[in-house]
Amino acid sequence: MKVLQQKFVITKILTSFLIFVCCFGLAEAGQRVLVVQSLSVAPYEEALAGFKSVCDAEITKVVLSNQEKVNPSQIIQFNKPELILAIGMDALTKIKEIEDIPIVYMMVLSPQAITFGEKNVSGISMTLSPEKQVTTLLEVLPAIKRIGTLYNPDRTGNFIKGAVNTAHNSGISLITEKIQSTKEVPSALKNIQNKIDAFWMIPDITVYSPETIEFLLLFFLENQKPIISFSEKYVELGALMSISVDPFDIGNQAGEMAQAILSNGGKRDVQRIDARKAVILINLKIAKKMGITIDEKVLAKAKILK
Repeated sequence: MKVLQQKFVITKILTSFLIFVCCFGLAEAGQRVLVVQSLSVAPYEEALAGFKSVCDAEITKVVLSNQEKVNPSQIIQFNKPELILAIGMDALTKIKEIEDIPIVYMMVLSPQAITFGEKNVSGISMTLSPEKQVTTLLEVLPAIKRIGTLYNPDRTGNFIKGAVNTAHNSGISLITEKIQSTKEVPSALKNIQNKIDAFWMIPDITVYSPETIEFLLLFFLENQKPIISFSEKYVELGALMSISVDPFDIGNQAGEMAQAILSNGGKRDVQRIDARKAVILINLKIAKKMGITIDEKVLAKAKILK
């Protein structure tokens, strides 16, 4: 009986030891991702959830707004990650100087204003491709033939080039007006108001401020011309519709990119990828006020503000 008990105890010890060794080995082998997040806000958390659903790694998260003084070098030295995920502009700005670890960013507006072609930085744009946006726009407003927009060539010039070509290939005209500061917005709008059927807001921080947004919305409501915006909040303020991105799917894309980089020994294949999933919000009150009828098939797949 004692011999059996001894064998049972020895077996139990060996089993526990093997479980410990296996678990320790897995932890050692697991790839580590340090998440540096600007703020604890819903879109960022949603994007991170999308990332986690795709990227199978050991994740440590640091939220900058929760830290009085954050030293990225110390955090990185302590965690020793194989990859860093930056969520938000502040996060990317804080860690962009790191050169020896791959960095993937997401939920950053105008990342080109922060990064300058660093070899270890890549990410997911917060804008959809011009082709995706024009196609989506024409699904909602197929009768539109002339669309106007304002932009700063230094910030969104490449996007506009793609949008002009896409519009031309789709049989419509994109009327553009260059500006260098928000002070030029009122006069630029007056220059194009009689040349367009609708106005397309693209994310360009040179163009839009609280003051110019208010002026623009009132200007086109008075002129009975619909506004296509990039943010749902502007639809609530009077734009006809928005074409925005899906944070969860952006997280999926970042997770796919991170997996590819980790599997490739830290090397990246691309610098930046456009967001791929469009989310449409339509303000039916504005549509009715402007006498615009929207196809039921479009309404069925859009979010509706009544």
